[in-house]
Amino acid sequence: MRRKRILILGGGYVGLYTALELRKRVGDNAKITVVDRRAYMTYQPFLPEAAAGSIEPRHAVVPLRRHLKGVHVIQGKITHVDSADKRVHVSTDVGEEKSFEYDELVLALGSVSRTLPIPGLKEFGIGFKYIEEAINLRNRVLGRMARAASTDDAELRRRLLTFVFVGGGFAGVEAFAETEDMARAALRDFPNLTPKDLRFVMVEMLDGILPEMGEGMGDYALGELRGRGMEIYLETKLVSCVDGHIELSDGQEFEADTLVWTAGVKPSPVLANSDLPLGPKGHVNTLATLQVASEDGKVLEGAWAAGDCAQIPDLTKEQPAWCAPTAQHAVRQGRHLGRNLARYIDGKDVAPYKHKNLGMLASLGLNEGVANIMGVKLRGWPAWFAHRTYHMSQIPTFNRKARIVLDWTTAVFFRRDLVSMGRISDPRRAFEEAADS
Repeated sequence: MRRKRILILGGGYVGLYTALELRKRVGDNAKITVVDRRAYMTYQPFLPEAAAGSIEPRHAVVPLRRHLKGVHVIQGKITHVDSADKRVHVSTDVGEEKSFEYDELVLALGSVSRTLPIPGLKEFGIGFKYIEEAINLRNRVLGRMARAASTDDAELRRRLLTFVFVGGGFAGVEAFAETEDMARAALRDFPNLTPKDLRFVMVEMLDGILPEMGEGMGDYALGELRGRGMEIYLETKLVSCVDGHIELSDGQEFEADTLVWTAGVKPSPVLANSDLPLGPKGHVNTLATLQVASEDGKVLEGAWAAGDCAQIPDLTKEQPAWCAPTAQHAVRQGRHLGRNLARYIDGKDVAPYKHKNLGMLASLGLNEGVANIMGVKLRGWPAWFAHRTYHMSQIPTFNRKARIVLDWTTAVFFRRDLVSMGRISDPRRAFEEAADS
């Protein structure tokens, strides 16, 4: 009997946990292949700490090949999904065009940054969704501080030390708070710079930040951040950022050298180049069993989906309601999908996914945070400790858990290693300069 060919598109939360569950349950009865542009899973809740130097960036990612023994990992870009022929087309990083046939397809494509056609955004802005972006932000902030400390031009110094973040959700607030906390800690290495020289600005179009946290928690976070001298403009939009000239909808204009865009996500654009049934916002239409289905509920044989790319009914709420695009859901959906697919292959019934949100946590920098855990609201150090404890327990593999704990333990006795390696993105520059001379 031919082994089932299971093709998993995406190596994020859903892809990794689905593959781990399938490997455990179906073993050699299936050939499992994972396709992703990156050969690692990024644990996104740790990106702010990686950017702030609290943990080693490599410890916030899980290498797929090392932890998915027996699973074939293909590094490449998915160009087209043809569910009618059960075939997926992939462009590898070496320029080869390949196609893969499958018996069962798992769509774990996740999401990408949701950008807007704002003048200058594409050319000037940077994202905060992948580990390389977190490393870049860290190097950029420390590098701008080093440049500012080396110039006597007051206007240039003001521009270099102005950091703008757009978006007041979890990713934006945590990146905003952790980066400012790192910058203040780095000031001790720059005696000619003061806390007043640093300018951190957040732009949010809604009337509050962290709206998912519930009543009062967003207001507390807002007060804490403003109390640190950080500027937060609510009900305000970014109008333009051409060449670092920031224009806001409230009429403000100023110069900045860094703009971080964290204003939401959208489903992977790969889905638009497929014959899959999509919802109104571009997500794959999915049943509670995580099987892909048409609007009338007819199951598309051989196709499954979960995570940020899928529109999944939230059975804990009055219908129609959909599961939020959170790491908490993605991890549990990945495991559930793996179990359901294994049962389906064995000819057994599949179960609907149902999970009530346990709560929300957000870090606001070292020893500061907010949390709402099963209705219990925490602030300050207890919330920060809960945030670290929960995410340490959730990051996959004992290897990564141990490394994260060691990073935190080392930080108790030694200062953060705040060194800019800005030229890491251009490693040949020194060699080229030597050759020119």
